[in-house]
Amino acid sequence: MSNSRISPNPVRRIVLTGFMGSGKSTVGPLVAKRLGWRFVDADDVIVANTAMPIHAFFARHGEAAFRKLEHETIARLAAGDRLVLALGGGAIETDATRELLLNRPGTLLVHLEVTLATTLERCRGTEKIRPVLADQANLIARYERRLPLYRLAHFSIPADLVSPKKLAESVVLAAGL
Repeated sequence: MSNSRISPNPVRRIVLTGFMGSGKSTVGPLVAKRLGWRFVDADDVIVANTAMPIHAFFARHGEAAFRKLEHETIARLAAGDRLVLALGGGAIETDATRELLLNRPGTLLVHLEVTLATTLERCRGTEKIRPVLADQANLIARYERRLPLYRLAHFSIPADLVSPKKLAESVVLAAGL
């Protein structure tokens, strides 16, 4: 576990970031349960609010419109307390979202770091909902572009060979809760 920035104290919300397949949606509920907090997946909220899958929203409205909606959703959600929030893999690329999460008092941004090989192994069979998996060159470029942004989080935790339960324990430890 590496500490790249000073974490907020006291922590009132934990936000999980990382590339697809890093475990955000699996680890988040475990962290929330352990703390007695609620868990929210930002992508699930967007799907519920738009009544369409993320890939369909992208196809119909484009990435710029999605990132704007995603930022608004995250900003609203990240105002809550006693919350564990999982982000979509690309949310970290929006400067305003990244800065909000790094600088909002009480917000701890935790990066679950995986290799690209782990992503491919964990996400095998989800190509229909994650079309980027079929485009290896684009996938590699996204991973390489996002990794330095993920590492700006308050903490980065290696997540390749660690069970979800152990990752949840590491997140709680990082939060000092």
